[in-house]
Amino acid sequence: MDLIAISDFNLVARYGGFGRAARASGRPKATLSRRISDMESQLQVRLFERGSNRLKLTEEGLALYERTGSLLIELDETIKAITSGASKPRGRLRISAPLLFCQLAMGKLSAEFAIKYPEVQLEITSEDRPVDMIEEGYDLVIRVNPREDEKLYGRMFLRDRQVVVATPTLTCPKDDEPVPAVIRSSNQQIPAWNLITEGKSRRLTVQPVLQLSSMTMVRDAVRIGVGAALLPVSLVNQDIKSGKLKSWGDLEGPEINLWALYPSRRLLNARVSAFLEHLKEAFPTGDPEELGAYIQN
Repeated sequence: MDLIAISDFNLVARYGGFGRAARASGRPKATLSRRISDMESQLQVRLFERGSNRLKLTEEGLALYERTGSLLIELDETIKAITSGASKPRGRLRISAPLLFCQLAMGKLSAEFAIKYPEVQLEITSEDRPVDMIEEGYDLVIRVNPREDEKLYGRMFLRDRQVVVATPTLTCPKDDEPVPAVIRSSNQQIPAWNLITEGKSRRLTVQPVLQLSSMTMVRDAVRIGVGAALLPVSLVNQDIKSGKLKSWGDLEGPEINLWALYPSRRLLNARVSAFLEHLKEAFPTGDPEELGAYIQN
């Protein structure tokens, strides 16, 4: 059994099907199918159960996958480290990113990247929905607080948090009074904001006066003074510093984390590596204030 056969087996096992594996690697589906059949004949064991929509590893296949997968990754990363000096980013790079991040930073980020790597054809799509990287042909996706996915790798490059802000002319109400609020349109009702102000918790009842479809629209409406809003620090940091808006407190709960995700470390190409490094250079600390300053410059 050769190394290519083991590599093809791991590819099919990771993506759960010949079609997905073929699209991820560029290898013919028929070649991968034949390679797995040859392996099963040679080993005299069945490595996959063939379902109607997806392949499932047998007990023997799972054992082989667990023992060979990490070895292949180490081998590939060693070879990549040795040959990285000769690898020059070129070709098409497709990225999906959230709408707000695209509106605030992606135009500038992509232009700087295009100047740095003129042989890369960069294509950015702004969307908040989850995308299937393999099916839709993306090389990299940027997502907010993504769920764990065993098929994706990634790194967190930016942190943010949410604050309730309003113009200085709007007085923060008492606990039993509703807050006139500008909220982002959604199907979920938002009954209250749980805030931390000067180390103390407080709960504000929300009374929507406007529902808008984007964060930038919400910020612009709040600047007029129609109500308070819950917004990322990076979006309103400069307004708070200038006195145009006042913070009423931070929202309780986990912070906002932006992740750059890719399908596999083994398949990471020079274009993706270059863009990941570009993000790191743009946001070396990853703080919310850093994104705010990047937007203003």
